[in-house]
Amino acid sequence: MKLTIEQKKEIKDQQSQSFKTKRVTSPELEKILYEALPVLDHGFIRVIDYMGDDTSIVQSARVSYGKGTKKVSTDSGLIKYLMRHRHSTPFEMCEIKYHVKLPIFIARQWIRHRTANVNEYSARYSILDKEFYIPDKKNLAAQSTSNRQGRGNLINGSQADSILNLLKEDAERNYNNYEKMLNETFDGKIIDESKKGLARELARMNLTLNSYTQWYWKTDLLNLLNFLSLRADSHAQYEIRAYAELMLDTVKRWVPTTYEAFIDYRVGGMELSSKGKKVIKKMIQGEKCEYESSGLSKREWNELMSSFDFNEKIV
Repeated sequence: MKLTIEQKKEIKDQQSQSFKTKRVTSPELEKILYEALPVLDHGFIRVIDYMGDDTSIVQSARVSYGKGTKKVSTDSGLIKYLMRHRHSTPFEMCEIKYHVKLPIFIARQWIRHRTANVNEYSARYSILDKEFYIPDKKNLAAQSTSNRQGRGNLINGSQADSILNLLKEDAERNYNNYEKMLNETFDGKIIDESKKGLARELARMNLTLNSYTQWYWKTDLLNLLNFLSLRADSHAQYEIRAYAELMLDTVKRWVPTTYEAFIDYRVGGMELSSKGKKVIKKMIQGEKCEYESSGLSKREWNELMSSFDFNEKIV
């Protein structure tokens, strides 16, 4: 990840500021406020602003003022109760704003979560940076044979080298043609004074999807946790998962009690259907329970057995 001189100066200026406030702050999150946290080869995440902390959630749930005489353990128990029973409104009282730099094809996945305020870098107004996402060899995998939207075994050797070269060559060639159509380089130099440049809103269509874009993304804690439950999951695409895992760490710094409850009940927990619950109850009681009589589909049965590390899977 490379930052321009202007970006480094902006971050330094922002971090040098200090203001007195009567609002709650999160000391651990304050330590990384405005800092560019690297993701992938050229991407980053920055926490730009936030509102509220764990106590804000508790106060909202109790509709009270201040911390009162409640103990931290009691506050922790309330947050766990809210998470466990999916009482969502108190978590909406906390908000956070990120500055994210990411490949366009990941941005298109990300934007499907329609629960945030987004302001993206305008390629109608400005020229996109000459930066492209090129996967690391360890993440270059073949199409999965069992999942239409997943990855299978790694691609190695000369085939991997050939694919990486194609990705680089296509991105660079298309960007060079993008500059030719604009009649302007990414750093603002005119290529040919005798020619007119194509409108930026048209020239941008030539860029590859591994080009980087940037946006400000503001959301509340509830919707952030919903986003992370899907995108920090092991089944999510690696590239968006890399961003989600880093954002999960910012949540840990911001609202540590909520983070613990989220990991316990959402990430590490699971939901059971009524039929699945009956199967587990029978197994706990020592009764024999077979797939054929469970009422579950083959996939449901296998997922249930896998979740509890049972050996009763069917092929």
